[in-house]
Amino acid sequence: MIVKLTSPYSFLDDYSEGAHPRLLQSLLLTNATQQTGYGSDEYTCEARRLLLSQINATEDEVAIHFVPSGTAANLISIASCLRPYEAVLVVQTGHILDKEAGAIEATGHKVIPVPGVHGKMTPSNLEMVLDRNIFFPHMAKPRLVYISNATEVGTIYTRAELIALSEMCRRRDLLLLVDGARLGVALSADGNDLTLRDLVDHTDIFWIGGTKMGALLGEAIVVRKELAEGFEFHIKQRGALLGKSRIMGVQFTELFRDGLFFELARHANAMAARISAQVARIGWELVSTTETNQVFVAVPTELVGLLEQRIRFYPWEKRETTTVIRLVTSWATDKTEVDRFCRWLETIV
Repeated sequence: MIVKLTSPYSFLDDYSEGAHPRLLQSLLLTNATQQTGYGSDEYTCEARRLLLSQINATEDEVAIHFVPSGTAANLISIASCLRPYEAVLVVQTGHILDKEAGAIEATGHKVIPVPGVHGKMTPSNLEMVLDRNIFFPHMAKPRLVYISNATEVGTIYTRAELIALSEMCRRRDLLLLVDGARLGVALSADGNDLTLRDLVDHTDIFWIGGTKMGALLGEAIVVRKELAEGFEFHIKQRGALLGKSRIMGVQFTELFRDGLFFELARHANAMAARISAQVARIGWELVSTTETNQVFVAVPTELVGLLEQRIRFYPWEKRETTTVIRLVTSWATDKTEVDRFCRWLETIV
């Protein structure tokens, strides 16, 4: 059990805080209105309209569904389009492989690991693993490729990388799913050249995370129309069809009404960049390039206890003389706290 304290200042994750005040205000203002349930309310319909505009797509191309959590988004998206004997391919650092308590396997689908490069799936490594999984019907049949953007180590896919992966998936008759728990920070990164429309064009399913971008809860799944038939039944069977779906509709409407979603994402990235720059200045190793809101640092092991007195973080990997830690910033990370931490770092090296 991970015990999360309110003090010292937390860089554990990007959902330690509740929700952005504007979302709470919208929930309060709409609270007394009577609405139909299960995603048919006016706020959820408005959220769908805004998202369709953001992704530059139509209802003839995609369907949009809201679920309360990222695990629900992943397992429902995967289970909805696979036959019982079909498998999922994921990089060895992929979230669904070891961070979701076997949720995908619990749906009856084998998860096949693929070596990653900076946390990313590459066509060459994918091809290598596919060529090893050919002894049918004795092996589960690969059918869906799972990636996340940003990745589990904070890196992002370029447009060229996504297109190359998509083309290979289509050539090998594979579906492509993008976990978008941190899609906001990925699309707001300085090096990003992907658009939401690119995801429509080059994936089969992707989802836009709200929980890690200022919402109390909620993720928006975008499903290619050919795969969308009956999708709501899968949501219902998995216990993710909320009677009060309006809670998600109100929040996504507020996030995408005037650009708040990306404004919050840029703040999270900027705070991570400040920490990353200071880490580099004091000479500690950045284990992964800081492209989004996650900073991976190799800290001398003897200093880990001192750090724990100052901030909260995840120990990520133990090495011979150092410990890799993960620091995560969020839409609500306090710049004053970041600057205070950066100044403190100078005193311990």
